[in-house]
Amino acid sequence: MAVKSESVEPKLFKNSSAPAKMAYKVEEVSRLTKVDVKTIDAWEQEFPFLRAGKTGGGQRFFRPKDVEIIKRVRELLDEKTLTMAGIRRRIEEEFELRPTAPVHPDTLKKALYDVRDELQDIVSSIKKETKRT
Repeated sequence: MAVKSESVEPKLFKNSSAPAKMAYKVEEVSRLTKVDVKTIDAWEQEFPFLRAGKTGGGQRFFRPKDVEIIKRVRELLDEKTLTMAGIRRRIEEEFELRPTAPVHPDTLKKALYDVRDELQDIVSSIKKETKRT
């Protein structure tokens, strides 16, 4: 039976009226989840759905949903009943994450060209309309 999270916002601070942050530095995540930064780095490699974003200055940050995922991975590891593959499947199920199939670069390139062509058609259409008026 899957345990679904009611909200993607982490319940990190009980009895706090402050809203959840939109992003957490990796050091904050480590402190809040009691998971070592190096372990979080390793989990990023292990779990494709767990990826830190980066600021322009190179500072890593996680979304609230990522913090919840890290907390849940830690809980599942503490239970010692699942392998890493089992934990991955459980997290994907509980957080309704679907693994994405890799897209071939040529397919992506064609899609981008199609979008470009459509945008150029729209621009041409707009230019024609403005000339009429």
